[in-house]
Order: sequence, then structure tokens, then C-alpha cells
Amino acid sequence: MPPAISIFGAGSWGTALAIQAARNGSATMLWAHNPRHVADLNTDRQNRRYLPDKPFPANLAVTSNLKQAVEFGDILLISVPSHAFRDTLTAIKPMLDESPKIAWATKGFDGAEGALLSDVAADVLGHGAATAVLSGPTFAREVADDLPTALTVASISEPFAAELAGILHNQRFRVYTSTDIVGVQVGGACKNVLAIAAGIADGLGFGANTRSALITRGLSEIIRLGIRLGGQPDTFMGLAGLGDLILTCTDDQSRNRRFGLALGQGKSQSQALADINQAVEGISAARLTQTLAQKHLVEMPITEQVYNVLFNQLAPLQAVQNLLGRNPKSEY
Repeated sequence: MPPAISIFGAGSWGTALAIQAARNGSATMLWAHNPRHVADLNTDRQNRRYLPDKPFPANLAVTSNLKQAVEFGDILLISVPSHAFRDTLTAIKPMLDESPKIAWATKGFDGAEGALLSDVAADVLGHGAATAVLSGPTFAREVADDLPTALTVASISEPFAAELAGILHNQRFRVYTSTDIVGVQVGGACKNVLAIAAGIADGLGFGANTRSALITRGLSEIIRLGIRLGGQPDTFMGLAGLGDLILTCTDDQSRNRRFGLALGQGKSQSQALADINQAVEGISAARLTQTLAQKHLVEMPITEQVYNVLFNQLAPLQAVQNLLGRNPKSEY
């Protein structure tokens, strides 16, 4: 039998991963902090808010009991927003055994200085836990629909990466493994900032040329920062880098892209967030990526302009003009 897995966070992505693991044969438990939400999930046997009409497999259990979820899973997979990641690890720490296996599908940075989530995990859990990060070009709805998908699981422990991959991998869901846990995290966090930029450009009425340029030059920014933080160049040309960036910049299933579209069309941030009614990770990612860029002296002009739009009241059109007005330079 495959290992049992507990997934913490019953948003769209956590729910989709739970459905995938369960239909792949693993005993699966999905944890949510709100007992009323859990009651609805158990009654409806689907997540009507985030993934309506996607029934839960029979081997998918749902609970709001944190201790029950921790004790159920051989592997614990965290899928909460980045701002809740540290608190979730802190809450489960007293319930863990001596050598837990902890993975996360959360994309983003943590805290005022933009710590990698792997550093947060080491800080909270110590170094006795096996850890892994799961990232790549994935929309929750398409995973729940069982459409062909590929992503990356990265861990310093290659056996753990292979074990987690085995829980999720099948003919419709291809999982690659990597040891570059830093690069996979940087790609997953920074792409949300570029998705806001691409959305703004499209909201302003600019065309495919502009969007393509933003994606390409945005990838260069991610690579510069990622290498400075210890990532491997090849990672950023793979699923967790270029693949995720293309997906989130070009399809309106991306909340970050839709947020940027709304800003480009003249809506306020509060209006855009109210319309989306889910977490937009790119907002905090823009602030933290800008902090990291300044700290490590990495040039990230697109990120800087997105940051100024979000936090310094810069008009979106002026941000584009600032980018276009930069002096010519060599591409490489």
C-alpha cells in the first residue's frame, strides 16, 4: 500500500492535491481549520466553494482535528497561504514524531525579510525532518479534472522526493524530482509578481508582444535572484521556473494575472481583491522579492515597478513607461 498522506489547507490547491492522492490509491486526509467548512465538505463530499462538482474519492477523509490529521499521515503536505505557513508548522510541531516527513505546496516567501519556506521549516522543526517542496505549472481545477499535468518535487533527500512523487504520479499526472529546493521555491514565489505585471499590461490594452517581452525579461530577473540565493540555473528553465511563469502569466485561471488585469483596467486594489475573493500571493511576493533584490543587489526592474504600483501608488501606465524608458543594453 502507498503511504498515507495528510494535506493541510482545504483551498483549491490543497483540495485538488487531496483528490489526486486519493484517486491514486493513497489513504488521504484533508485538514481545514474551520469546523463549519469541514462539516460542509463531509456533507457535500466536494469543495463547493473552490472546486464545485469535483466529488471526493471514498478514501479521502476530512477533518478539523489537527492532531488527528498529523497522526493519520505518513507524509504531511502543507498547502496553506504563505503568510500562514510558519503558524501551521508551529501548531503541528508538538504532535510530530522524531523524524517526520513534511512537504509543502505553498508558494511564496515568509516574514519581513523574505525567508525561503525551507528556512522557515528548518527554523521551526529543526533539522531532523525530511522536507520537500512541490511546485510547477498547475491550476487546481485542471488537476481535479484529471487533465494531463506535470510538476516538480524537490528535496535534499532524494528518497523522500521519490516517495512523495510516487503518491501523486500516474499517467495523467507526471512528477519530476529535483534536489534544487532553493531554485524550485524561488521560481514558485517570483512568478506571481510577473503574473501581476502581465495582467497589468493586458489590462492596459497592450498586446502579445508586450506580454512575451515581460515573460522573457521577467524570467531573467527570477534567474538572477535565484542564482544569488543558491538555486541552479537549469531549474529556472524547467517546470518550476519557465513552465510556471508561462502558465500564470497567460491564463485567466491565475488569480495574480486577474488581479493585474483589474489594476490595468482602472480598478482599485480593494475592488480587484473583492472580485477575486481568494488570496493573491503576488502582492506579498512583490514586497518580499523587492526586499530580497535590494538586499542582494540584484537588478529586477519589472518587480520594482510592480512593487511601486502596489505599495507606492504608481499609476500602472507610468510603470510601463518607466520600463520602456530605460536605456538600451545588451540582452545578456
